[in-house]
Amino acid sequence: MRTQEIIVFQQGGSGEAKISGIRQYGSGLFIGRIFDLPGNPPDFIDDPAEYFTEDFSGDLVISFIRQPDLFDHLARLCQEKKIPLIASGRKNATAFTPFTCCSLGRHADLGLYGEQFGMPEYEVTIEGDKIRGMAVRRGASCGATWEVIDRLIGLSPREALASIAREAQYLCSADPSNFDPITGKSALHVAGNVHAKALERAIKQG
Repeated sequence: MRTQEIIVFQQGGSGEAKISGIRQYGSGLFIGRIFDLPGNPPDFIDDPAEYFTEDFSGDLVISFIRQPDLFDHLARLCQEKKIPLIASGRKNATAFTPFTCCSLGRHADLGLYGEQFGMPEYEVTIEGDKIRGMAVRRGASCGATWEVIDRLIGLSPREALASIAREAQYLCSADPSNFDPITGKSALHVAGNVHAKALERAIKQG
């Protein structure tokens, strides 16, 4: 069985919801190290290397670091080590930076994690005019893609499509204040939309 070692960097426990989701819903994924940096560092850090005193290695790094200087330094380290880096909501040319964890596209470099987590994909079983079963082929690392299913079983496809975005937003762990300055949409809006589109595609595919 293939396995993939993931290294996580967070600040003050900022990645705990995603770590829990990866452990619960992932397969063949091993979180080798969790580096928890201070939750309230200075706005400007002249020497971010002081916060990275321990070496690390692995197949993939996932960052939940919010402080820009710390994140940029981590991105440089990952580039030097040739380890792919995922950092939702950040901006860096050397990292995979989807707006939300559930808007991550498929990329061969992301291995098992990229196969299992990112933009949602469902399979749906419809009997009569009701949804009787749903399975997740790929989902959000926070677990919302799986956890919303119980709220949709027994609804008609139309009812489920009308409610899934709202229900996914209730479960989403994204920062509601995180707005895209170009589209004006929040992370919660994006999370709801990608889940609604996933269900729509699954229903059309039968």
